[in-house]
Amino acid sequence: MAFRSRELLNKIIRKMGPDSMAPGVKESLKKDLPNSKIVMGRAKRGIYAGKHIQFGNKVSEDGGNKTRRTWKPNVQEKRLFSYILDRHIRVKVTTYALRCIDKAGGIDEYLLKTPYHKMDTEMGLFWKAKIEKMYEELGMMEVGFFPPEEEEKLEEGFKQLKIAKREFRREARRKASEASGNQKQINEGNADDEPADDEKPAELKAAAA
Repeated sequence: MAFRSRELLNKIIRKMGPDSMAPGVKESLKKDLPNSKIVMGRAKRGIYAGKHIQFGNKVSEDGGNKTRRTWKPNVQEKRLFSYILDRHIRVKVTTYALRCIDKAGGIDEYLLKTPYHKMDTEMGLFWKAKIEKMYEELGMMEVGFFPPEEEEKLEEGFKQLKIAKREFRREARRKASEASGNQKQINEGNADDEPADDEKPAELKAAAA
């Protein structure tokens, strides 16, 4: 099932919010998206880089009989790391899109460099608009630099924090092992205190029988 670009545009605007889009993105989407059907159903939630189902004929070797058939794109589910989001994105991509992403230098660079009229899937358009907005906000942030003395202090503080964290984990593991050892000794002591069958009273033997 495919749907028209007007429905796709309205869905992206609802997800992003009209005020959270970078300047000019909405106009670019309206201009670049054609009015014809553009997206097949299985490509709505992935990055396909223009690859869709192809149709053709299967020709037999003996009589040359033609049978209609389709060629589906090679789709893989991958975890791609986004630097602006600082996390992995699990997305369905074609092998051609993977080569394009590797050539661009990452998923962020691919989305920024690819024009809107080539991002013909809902997910690709949504992530492109979102990452453009985030990079625009990042470019407006003020960057401060520390003097070398302050950088050394910060680095030393991070080292001390890492050492303290390691010591805390080691102490927690030691306490957990001691607790498990004490519990084992208690269980063994209870087993030793339990009388043998010969030492049990006759009433308990009869009840057990």
